[in-house]
Amino acid sequence: MEKPEQPVRRPWVVGVSGASGTPYAAAVIRALLAAGEPVDLVVSRAARLTILDETGIAFRDAHWRTDLAAWLGFAANGSANGAANGSTGAAADGSADGLEDVRYWPAGDFAAGPSSGSYPAKGMLVVPATTGAVAGIALGLSKDLLQRVASVTLKERRPLVVCVRETPLNGVTLKHLVELDAQGAVVLPASPGFYAGGSTVGELVGFVAGRVLDAVGVPHTLYRRWEGELGAAARAAERSA
Repeated sequence: MEKPEQPVRRPWVVGVSGASGTPYAAAVIRALLAAGEPVDLVVSRAARLTILDETGIAFRDAHWRTDLAAWLGFAANGSANGAANGSTGAAADGSADGLEDVRYWPAGDFAAGPSSGSYPAKGMLVVPATTGAVAGIALGLSKDLLQRVASVTLKERRPLVVCVRETPLNGVTLKHLVELDAQGAVVLPASPGFYAGGSTVGELVGFVAGRVLDAVGVPHTLYRRWEGELGAAARAAERSA
């Protein structure tokens, strides 16, 4: 008897560039795993420095699994601990570290799977995105794997979300963002909204991460949605206090 074909793994590629805002990336990755979505991860060289600066965690190629678990705040049983910014729950697979459906590709590996259009990725989320990454993607420079995968995502007409984290924005960057929009990318500035009742850093991080996932249709519970009632979020916060 022939064995049934295994379903094709179709991950979301998460690209982390060197911009400040690594908690946004961590929240997105945690939520994707909680939703049962496979993740392919690309961390730029500059992003390693930002992760170290913002979290104290050294992200190393040879120890990426251990370092990623620490960054995401995953406990030994794969659950997300309460101290993690934007955390809302455990990885869905119940594995030992919660990372069974994560693949990591070094930023200098141009032979990586996602560098080819034939690799079955669903799309890419660049969170956070530096202005340098924005420029490289808009111009098709492909100077590292993150930019190469973004270019592949665009040419294959797959969803690309660019969560730019910079302020103020100069005219050159604004032109690059307009170009990305013209090429079909979703330009999503890391701008938290306050109507959802967010009052802590974790809640505001969750809002931005949730909007990133909204852009690609991944379900989550990272923030309270607007329901057309003024003051509803504040009243809900008072009831839960």
